[in-house]
Amino acid sequence: MTSPLAATALPSLTGSHRRTYEAIFQHPLARNLSWHDVHALLRHLGTVTEEPNGHLKVMRSGEVLVLHPARTKQVAEADEMMALRHFLERSENPAPKTSPGAGAAVALLVIDHHEARLFHSEMKGAVPARIVPYEPEGHFRHAPHSRDFSRGQEKPDPNSFFEPVAAALRQADQIMIFGSGTGAASEMDQFTLWLKAHRPELARRIVGTAVVDEHHLTEPQLLAKARALYAQPGSGIAGSSRQPG
Repeated sequence: MTSPLAATALPSLTGSHRRTYEAIFQHPLARNLSWHDVHALLRHLGTVTEEPNGHLKVMRSGEVLVLHPARTKQVAEADEMMALRHFLERSENPAPKTSPGAGAAVALLVIDHHEARLFHSEMKGAVPARIVPYEPEGHFRHAPHSRDFSRGQEKPDPNSFFEPVAAALRQADQIMIFGSGTGAASEMDQFTLWLKAHRPELARRIVGTAVVDEHHLTEPQLLAKARALYAQPGSGIAGSSRQPG
């Protein structure tokens, strides 16, 4: 069975590219889809570049997908297939781009390695959406060598945690990020670096970041701090401790 979204894109595809696209959206999951055919389809639909570390970066309609070197000739993992589906879905219907300014949609993201809290609207009385580094479907995996002894527990795999956070931010024109800690101990810093590498169009919407004691601030206090920083004159958030590089 092919999804309705796949069907809308199929008229522009023929031959092997069409069969590959159908296989990606097939239910149940296809078991004989080759990476060779997938790469050929992605080159046909977008721009594919090989990075020095062997990863392939795919760009289409402002969306970016990074593929690790294939361990097998065929797409063997369910999460790999889902990543392909989600990329094709996002790039088939990209989020509308609007110019920040008066009336812009501003989002506040408060993130640590336990969860991400996303406040939309005008950040006054907003109820946050919560994203935790775990997928009920069982696709969540810890990254190799992900145990961070400075925190005493495993960090979430960036792709399984940061991907849904980035997806939730797509409608925001301007993004403020609060976090705690610095460097490798800061999920805010790690997420910002991940955005620059994997979702550069979202990274450009970051207007500022700030280190806060989030565990001792209530949600209304976090929102009040965000409004105060956002209202200060100057470029970005003048009162934030750091600006995106």
